[in-house]
Amino acid sequence: MSHAPQPLGAPVARREGRDKVTGAARYAAELNLPGCLYAWPVPATVPHGRVTAIRTADALALPGVHAVLTHENAPRTGEPDDPILAVLQNDRVPHRGWQIAVVVADTLEGARAGAEALHVTYETAPHEVVLTADHAGLYTPETANGGYPAERERGDFDGAFAAAPVQVDTTYTIGPLHNHPMEPHSSTAHWSPEGHLTVYDSSQGATKVRDSLATLFGLRPDQVTVISRHVGGGFGSKGTPRPQAVLAAMAARHTGRPVELAMPRRHMAAVVGHRAPTVQRVRLGAERDGTLTAVAHEVITHTSTVKEFVEQAAVPARVMYGSAHSRTSHRVTALDVPSPSWMRAPGEAPGMYALESAVDELATALGLDPVELRLRNDPADEPDSCKPFSSRNLAACLRDGAARFGWSDRDPRPGARREGPLLLGTGVAAATYPVYASASHALAHAAPDGSYRIAVNATDIGTGARTVLAQIAARVLETPVDNVTVDIGDSDLPDAPLAGGSSGTASWGWSVHKAATALVERLGENSGPLPAVGVTVTADTTEETAAESPYARHAFGAHFAEVAVDSRTGEVRVRRMLGVFAAGHILNSRTARSQFIGGMTMGLGMALTESSTLDAAFGDFTESDLASYHVPACADATGLEAHWIDEDDPHLNPMGSKGIGEIGIVGAAAAIGNAVHHATGLRLRTLPLTPDRLLSALY
Repeated sequence: MSHAPQPLGAPVARREGRDKVTGAARYAAELNLPGCLYAWPVPATVPHGRVTAIRTADALALPGVHAVLTHENAPRTGEPDDPILAVLQNDRVPHRGWQIAVVVADTLEGARAGAEALHVTYETAPHEVVLTADHAGLYTPETANGGYPAERERGDFDGAFAAAPVQVDTTYTIGPLHNHPMEPHSSTAHWSPEGHLTVYDSSQGATKVRDSLATLFGLRPDQVTVISRHVGGGFGSKGTPRPQAVLAAMAARHTGRPVELAMPRRHMAAVVGHRAPTVQRVRLGAERDGTLTAVAHEVITHTSTVKEFVEQAAVPARVMYGSAHSRTSHRVTALDVPSPSWMRAPGEAPGMYALESAVDELATALGLDPVELRLRNDPADEPDSCKPFSSRNLAACLRDGAARFGWSDRDPRPGARREGPLLLGTGVAAATYPVYASASHALAHAAPDGSYRIAVNATDIGTGARTVLAQIAARVLETPVDNVTVDIGDSDLPDAPLAGGSSGTASWGWSVHKAATALVERLGENSGPLPAVGVTVTADTTEETAAESPYARHAFGAHFAEVAVDSRTGEVRVRRMLGVFAAGHILNSRTARSQFIGGMTMGLGMALTESSTLDAAFGDFTESDLASYHVPACADATGLEAHWIDEDDPHLNPMGSKGIGEIGIVGAAAAIGNAVHHATGLRLRTLPLTPDRLLSALY
């Protein structure tokens, strides 16, 4: 046990690490509750239409099959806060993969056999799933994801762009991408005889799942408990409740027994969200010295007919570079596709790929070093709002990264470096992500033995939340971190927001800091020994987080990459990759480095391996498992380094921290793409940069 307080920022090991590597940590589908049944969801096999009949007799005749729930016999639910949760309520099929039934059996194998024995007939309707830049159904929404205005314009972009002596006008495309966490979306549900619903759910936010289930099943929130103690990744796909929790609760109510439902991997692409494809036109106008005079970023994307979700890919252009004249816009069309949703760094990840690639193209047109071009256009105030930045150390990240990477030794000529058949190149790109924080509640307790307990319904999706929250509390309480117990992942604990938007630690930590501070004050008022029950205080940060800041608050960073392109095969290998970030005060150097490198690895996958296509005829994602959807392997992610500039920013939260979970992916794909251009002289504007695309361009 530690005997002295450790400074906030120390590389404290994750306290649940041993449980995870030894198998002691239990996930949502590993509980083995007494009498538990197993459920298998049944996806629609047509891209648009309605179910006309489901014959269940053969399935129910199989040994061990207890029930088949369809829209004809499933429990009726209330109006959901998210339309994707309205499962088994009608015969509509809005897209292929929409769940139309669930089979419940004694074993997982029996449930799957029952699902295969169903006979389903449909009435089909015409469908359309392919996004095009000139789609007839394109419209301008009121807002994009996050509540950002879909359109923003300042100055006279058309006039300024036409007058600019140097211009870039180019279009970048990215297909659909999928989160694919290691742990599939899973839930185990059971109802007490008194009607209390308990759901163990693989979720990024148990409070939100509790509230959604209460609405659906006509319960008070205190009649529902959602537990998400360990979550094997999410990357946004578990940020909102998903249908498996609803189906498991339905099946448990229908059978009167606990029911476990683990989403089959091949089903996930259709029901847990995806990064929507984008077609992005970027236009940059500049003076010959590199000063930007006109910036336009116009995005086209798709949504579903179930609900509207608009990837906010043009929003980063409102933050990054100063120019008197700017246009940013989003247009969307509703197709017969699964509903897109959050994927790590929504908006910023695809948007900064396009913007940072275009900035590199501008540097080439100007004959100017791409690091220097970015430095010349680094604004003092946020261009869109005119607010001063609470801190903006993009320039420091670029300079520090260039020094660490050896950028000054770079030969700027494309295709100048070779090792036999290998073409070598280096690239750079900037990164940004906004600072978010939401209202959170926390409890702090002091026991007579001198130990402390913190309770907050945070969720640890692999980021080390338990550890860093203990560090925050220990710092305030001036006690060793091992003297602080942290309870999270249970909706019966004080309400807290989800782990998403790089806001989890800032939100939960703020309430933990406030509760611990109040506890110190309470203990200071106590003159005698503590009562046997100890002393407990609670905190609520609703007022603090609702206050509008006079500052623009963002994290920034810079990526540098070196690649080798095999001229014989078209294969691209990232030899080394460096990220330098300015994200406030780093609260745990060990877990922070892991988060940064994890994001960079996802950016590498976005650039080189990850690809998904919608089949125009069948209406489904062709790449629907990890055999066909290629995420980077360990051999792909070598030579990755992450560093940071520790910022002293008093305008954020009591810890002085910014989110770090998502900025690592932002700009990473652009740095790799820019390096490929430097290696080959070829500018490919569609991701991923696969060997077939490189070979077609090389020869």
